[in-house]
This record gives sequence, structure tokens and C-alpha cells, in this order.
Amino acid sequence: MGEVFYWLFNMSVAASLAGTVIALVRRFWRIPRRVAVILWIIPFLRFWFPFGIGSRYSLMTLLSRFTTRTVTVYEGKLASFSVMNSVMAANSYFPITYKVDLLGDVFEIAAVVWAILAGAVVITMAVLCFTTLSELKTADRLRDHVYLSNKVTSPAVYGIFRPRIVIPASVSDSADLDLILLHEERHIRRLDNLWRIAAFLTAALHWFNPLAWLFLKLFLSDLELACDESALARLPADVKKRYAHALLNAEESKTLFASAFGGAKIRTRIEHVLSFRRMTAVSAVGSAVLAAVIAYVLLTNAAP
Repeated sequence: MGEVFYWLFNMSVAASLAGTVIALVRRFWRIPRRVAVILWIIPFLRFWFPFGIGSRYSLMTLLSRFTTRTVTVYEGKLASFSVMNSVMAANSYFPITYKVDLLGDVFEIAAVVWAILAGAVVITMAVLCFTTLSELKTADRLRDHVYLSNKVTSPAVYGIFRPRIVIPASVSDSADLDLILLHEERHIRRLDNLWRIAAFLTAALHWFNPLAWLFLKLFLSDLELACDESALARLPADVKKRYAHALLNAEESKTLFASAFGGAKIRTRIEHVLSFRRMTAVSAVGSAVLAAVIAYVLLTNAAP
């Protein structure tokens, strides 16, 4: 188990570098949140998969000159596959032989602690998730997959495979109900609850890395803003103010595992809605090129 944690720790370091770049890009470049959400897939892959193709143009190639190294797993004529080795605490790999025997004991103990706490975090999340779902069994069906409940304070989508839109009974006759349902339908079409669960599991796997929790927070914020953009793209331009007013009337939801209409900072979302502009063909192509370049630079490893 010590070897597993050794490579997991290296994956966490590589993901932290990739996630920091994405956080800076979304902070200083004015890119649509629909693009930012896609970019978060890059550190997600780094958190879960240790392998990468070697490239001279990888960010890891630059870093390898100073701190980190790569361990080649396969080297072919067209491509080579390697794993990041930021810890550099071993003399050889597969299996690992450490430079100092004490390091082997440290990683074995750390692996046990990691497994216990990761399991505890996952179990806690599962209990919270199923408790939330069980409380909604008493919800009354309004139509199709839309339900009313007095136990929720904000409209939200619950479930992944058979998602239900649950709204407070008090907003069932709201003039903004059409906007609320459009927003929640976009959550369903975008599979946002599935991405939400995957993000929480990633943070649970790398619970020892504080950046994993920061990236989780930023990702969930971008997920909600991206859903707003997706909904606004299907509405006339003059509806933005009514959409913003609907957000203002929605209470902020504290539901972790559901995509809620009021589930992010309302002020931030209102400002984002009012400044929303539709993507042109040029901006869409530019965003796609930017995403491809960033993905290539961050997902590849140092050339052997």
C-alpha cells in the first residue's frame, strides 16, 4: 500500500500544478464559465491518472529542470508514457526501493492513515447524500419529473440516473417558475450532479491536499455559473434582468450533492448574468484552441 500512496502523492503534486494554472487562467482571463468548467477536467485527470505522454512542450518539462522528474513506463517510436515523480525518494521503481529504509516505513504508515481517512470522508458523504434523498420521498409530484416539497429552501436537481427537480411549494405559482425550471433542466442535460459527485470523490481521495478542496470550491462555483450561461443562451437578451431578479429572490441552498438554483453566491451570479454575452463563432473557436493548448501543456509529461 505504501507504493500506491507514493504514486498517489505524486499525482496530487502534478494535479496541484495543473489546477493552479487553471485557477489563474479563470481569474485573469475573461473566458466563459462553460469553458472554465471544461478546463477543470485537466487537474481532475491528473488527480486520477498517473500516466502521460512525453512532450518537450509540457509544463512538466520545464519543471523537470529544477524539481521533478519522470519515470518512463513505456518508450516507443511514436510516443513514450511516463509517470510524474516529484517526490524522488526512490532509487528504483516497479517495485519501489527507497533511498533510505525509513522512507518505506513512512509511506506505509502514511498509506494506512490516508486509506482510513479517505474511507471516512467517502462514507460521510454517502450518508449525507442518502439522507438528503430519503428526506425527499415525501415530495409531491407536480408534473413529469418536477416535485414540490416543504423540506427544501431552493429549487434543485436531486439524483443522477433518475433526476428530479424539487422546488419549494412556495414557488410553485411563481412568475419566474419557467426560468427556474429551465435552469434546472440545463443541470440535468449537462449531467452536473454526476460531475459534482466526481468532484467530491476526487477531493475525498486527495483529502490531505488543501488545494484539492480549493479546486473543488472553484469548480462548483464555475459549474453553477456555466449552467446560468447555458440557460441564458436559450433566452432572449431582454430576459436577463428577469433572470437576475429570480436569482435574487432565491435563497442560497446549502445542499452539497444537488444542483440548486440558488446554490452559489447570489451577488456573483447576478453580476455574471447581467454581464453575459453570447459566444460568437470566433470566440468559440478561440476558446476551443485555448483549451486544447492548455490541455496539451498540462496533461503531458516531461520528455524522456
